[in-house]
Amino acid sequence: MGAVTRLFELAAGADRLGLAVTRIGLVVVLVWIGGLKVYHYEADGIAPFVANSPVMSFFYADPANYKAHMNPEGAVVPANRAWHEMNRTYPFALGLGSVIVLYGLLIALHPVLPQAATVGSFLVAVMSVVTLSFLVTTPECWVPDRGGPEHGFPLLSGAGRLVVKDAIMAGAALVTMADSAKAFLRRRARRTPAEVPSAGAVAA
Repeated sequence: MGAVTRLFELAAGADRLGLAVTRIGLVVVLVWIGGLKVYHYEADGIAPFVANSPVMSFFYADPANYKAHMNPEGAVVPANRAWHEMNRTYPFALGLGSVIVLYGLLIALHPVLPQAATVGSFLVAVMSVVTLSFLVTTPECWVPDRGGPEHGFPLLSGAGRLVVKDAIMAGAALVTMADSAKAFLRRRARRTPAEVPSAGAVAA
C-alpha cells in the first residue's frame, strides 16, 4: 500500500511538469500548423471549413464552388490552383497562418511576459471554440453517404476527427491562461511596495 501511495504522490507532484508540457505543446502545434499555411496544400485543405463558415466565407471570392476545385493532398492540379488564386484561398491562408503563429509566440512569452501569454492563451481558447463550430457548419466533417450503412452523425470523417481535437486545445489554452495570469499577478504583487501608514495615522 505504501508503494501505491508513493506512486500517487509522484503523480500528484507532476502538475507543474504537465503544465509545462501543455504550454510547450501548444506553442509547437500553433507555430507548426500556422507556418504550414504558407504551403498551397494546407490552404487547399482548409477550404471546406472556411467556405462553409458563416463568419469566414466572406473572405473567399467564390465559396459556393470550392468542391469542384479541391486538390487531393500533395497533388497539383493547375486548373484548381488557378481557381484558388482567384478565390483568394492562398492570401487568406497566409493571414490565418500568421495569426496562429502569433498566438503561439505570445504563449511562448510566458517566462518574460506572462500578461502577453495570458492574452495569447485566451485567444487560442476562442479560436478553438470557432474551430469546433465547424462540426456544425462543415459537411465534410462527417462520413459522406456513398451507399454504405455508415455515414453521417456521429461518424466523424478525417476532417471531423481533426476538428474535434480542438476540444483538448481549448482546455489546454484555458489552463495556460490561468497559470500565466497567476504568474503576472504574483509578479505585480512583488513589485508593489507595502502600504506604509502615514505619520498622522500612527499618531491617531
